[in-house]
Amino acid sequence: MTTLTKGVETIAHSLKNRLFDILIYGFLLMFALICVLPFIHVIAASFATVEEVVSKKFILIPTTFSLDAYRYIFSTDIIYKSLLVSVFVTVVGTAVSMFLSSLMAYGLSRRDLIGRQPLMFLVVFTMLFSGGMIPTFLVVKSLGLLDSYWALILPTAINAFNLIILKNFFQNIPESLEESAKIDGCNDLGIFFKIVLPLSLPAIATISLFYAVTYWNTYMTAILYLNDSAKWPIQVLLRQIVIVSSGVQGDMSEMGSGSPPPEQTIKMAVIVVATIPVLLVYPFIQKHFAKGALLGSVKG
Repeated sequence: MTTLTKGVETIAHSLKNRLFDILIYGFLLMFALICVLPFIHVIAASFATVEEVVSKKFILIPTTFSLDAYRYIFSTDIIYKSLLVSVFVTVVGTAVSMFLSSLMAYGLSRRDLIGRQPLMFLVVFTMLFSGGMIPTFLVVKSLGLLDSYWALILPTAINAFNLIILKNFFQNIPESLEESAKIDGCNDLGIFFKIVLPLSLPAIATISLFYAVTYWNTYMTAILYLNDSAKWPIQVLLRQIVIVSSGVQGDMSEMGSGSPPPEQTIKMAVIVVATIPVLLVYPFIQKHFAKGALLGSVKG
């Protein structure tokens, strides 16, 4: 009788676990659909015809595919130059930011660094307070960076949040490895480049993605510091295309001839063009992303 009772309890417990798993998976599936469906709608609407966009409020699969919005966006050579500008700013900016942030984070992660606490206070202080738009503009102007691509890179070269994540990750590396390297005659820079960086690939990949997305989405700094429209990154030019397509006064000679497609499809196509490059890069560093973000936030 006791064995039968235990068997029934085991079966009931197993059924409860399965039911709980089903509820959890159902909730996660619903949450995933809530996140993915809007983007699917954006892609589908960018390929939809005028009639379908007007008649339907939500599109998952367009009845008839149309490339009019993309033809309009890529109807001028300016967009290709803007793409190159964005790629240049993203690649160079990410490299500069990672070089400066990783060096500073490694220094701050060393507990024997003189003045470590005051420096960390200054880093955290910048997360709460900043000089503001006008003082920053005056600094950029006084340095002669206006109408220069460096104006999009140097003012945001080091992000305090990313710096703290890197510092915390470096603190998790055993000090015994560095001590062994010093016994073998390796200096601080040698330890950093030969030992610390190879062991920190998850954190490096994670922070690189953060910086790359920030530089790729550069908009406000380009509006403030670039007066030459030929140097606009892709985000600014895409915004200009949307403005022109919606009938707001703009330079139609730069946007190509012919009547534009509906404003709604152009907006959707602009979102796709601005988002796809980041989505193409993410799978290559996905395996490092979660690990780097978690390990860098364990210690303070």
